[in-house]
Amino acid sequence: MSNSILNSKFNLGFFPTPLQALNNLSKKYEGYQLFIKRDDHTGLASGGNKTRKLEYLIQDALDQGCDTILTAGAQQSNHCRQTAAACAIAGLECHLLLGGTEPKQFDGNLLLSHLLGAQIHFTGDNRKGEDLENIKSALESKGKKCYVIPYGGSNLTGALGFVNAVGELKQQLQTENLQLDYIFFASSSGGMQAGLMLGIELFELNIELIPISIDKEEINGQSIQEIVLRLVKEGAKLLELKKDFQLQDIPLNCNYDQDGYGNVTEKERFAIKELAQNEGIILDPVYTGRAFYGMLDCLKNHQLKPNAKVLFWHSGGFPATFYYGNQLK
Repeated sequence: MSNSILNSKFNLGFFPTPLQALNNLSKKYEGYQLFIKRDDHTGLASGGNKTRKLEYLIQDALDQGCDTILTAGAQQSNHCRQTAAACAIAGLECHLLLGGTEPKQFDGNLLLSHLLGAQIHFTGDNRKGEDLENIKSALESKGKKCYVIPYGGSNLTGALGFVNAVGELKQQLQTENLQLDYIFFASSSGGMQAGLMLGIELFELNIELIPISIDKEEINGQSIQEIVLRLVKEGAKLLELKKDFQLQDIPLNCNYDQDGYGNVTEKERFAIKELAQNEGIILDPVYTGRAFYGMLDCLKNHQLKPNAKVLFWHSGGFPATFYYGNQLK
């Protein structure tokens, strides 16, 4: 059953993404072996983790005969940029609802979303899809058949992309004869986390997930843990898993989100430069920069078991680096 569900997708990315040892940082942070999963190399309009979700979401939209996709996010949303690219490939009309007011100059992800042909609606304080139903109704009145992708692509359909990703990772680990102890990643809208949790259960991997919270704000009145719990419960039923997930089973490290979403601090600057100047890999300032700092802080303070093998899942976001350029000097 699970194989047929995971095989029903619209191919958008270059997979498997590389699994790479961080040899220089492993020497610097003694007592740990560090690795990185390069979802910044998925290839869809400069790559990123949302490609995995969109393969399932776009297929679902096509299966339902939809011709128009709507989704929402911040102006520098990686998810919205990749959604615009996916729509271009699939021949679908794309509408993006982006928070804030229209800037005089487009750059970073916003520029790419525009170049990819998305129709952009600026929605003020509403950056998490609060206005989706209104615009959907307006488009439907014009004869469009709409498919709404939730904030971050984080529903069960999107989460299947990361269930599948765990199967990909398992094959890589077997090839490398490698057993990981921990996986760190940025958790913001919950879909990636839910997919990884379901995948670890489905593919029977004994790895501890350490999601780093990026955004302390709730989504439509729900915490990330509540969203993840709902998704994993739905997913466990769909994939016929035996585990009965409870709220206490949903990990989330909230030690690094107090500065708020999209606010770049010395911590993010340090993490970005640490990886760039030791391994030649670029992080983004909103998601991976914050999550990578969280991992380095855990390593520095020896919060993980000795001699652990630790993976950082790089979820992309490269274009936003240019938007935040003045804050990264």
